[in-house]
Amino acid sequence: MNNYKILVVDDEEDLCEILQFNLETEGYTVDVAYSAEEALKKKLTDYNLILLDVMMGEISGFRMARMMNDNSETAQIPIIFLTAKDTENDRLTGFNIGADDYISKPFSIREVLARVKAVLRRVEMKKEGKVEQNLKYDKLNVSLENKKVTLGGIEIPFTKKEFEILKLFLENKNRVFTRDEMLSRVWSDEVIVLDRTIDVNITRLRKKIGPYGKNIVTRLGYGYCFEE
Repeated sequence: MNNYKILVVDDEEDLCEILQFNLETEGYTVDVAYSAEEALKKKLTDYNLILLDVMMGEISGFRMARMMNDNSETAQIPIIFLTAKDTENDRLTGFNIGADDYISKPFSIREVLARVKAVLRRVEMKKEGKVEQNLKYDKLNVSLENKKVTLGGIEIPFTKKEFEILKLFLENKNRVFTRDEMLSRVWSDEVIVLDRTIDVNITRLRKKIGPYGKNIVTRLGYGYCFEE
């Protein structure tokens, strides 16, 4: 069991009930609000994480997040957006506001639970001033300290960009990254980078990590993700 308290904000009552049940089964304390207006009446600083729908009534999830960011007491509360809006612009808007993650509807409960756990873990490590030194998936290991990738204990030569892409994927398993998001995170220091550059790096990366290459999947029209 844990002491994390989560607020679910969504105007779909059935969905709130499902999320609350499953999160509480994992040991979280969960409250629900069926609108941003209702959520804003609560003492938000009591919560360790907010699952926030984007498309609600008068106050949207994006607007609520901006209001929280403008308040020094709530600006640091992690937010995961839950939404049926899944265009590239919507995703970029969410992350530009400061979202810690963005989950598109329809989603699996297993995915939500994994994302919640990952965000809370990152927040706790940040509070404790810790930096994760290794990212692992089965026999695939990424050493953040030594900048090395090993497969079954055998080191694989990686370029800096390939390393950064794999690091991004393993830090955010099951999350789809658009090309624009990958460009801004991996190629942020370069002026002009073609989309084709990403595709080429993904192809090389898949080959280098052998049996785990199949875990890097293409979501047509969206981008890439590392599926568990």
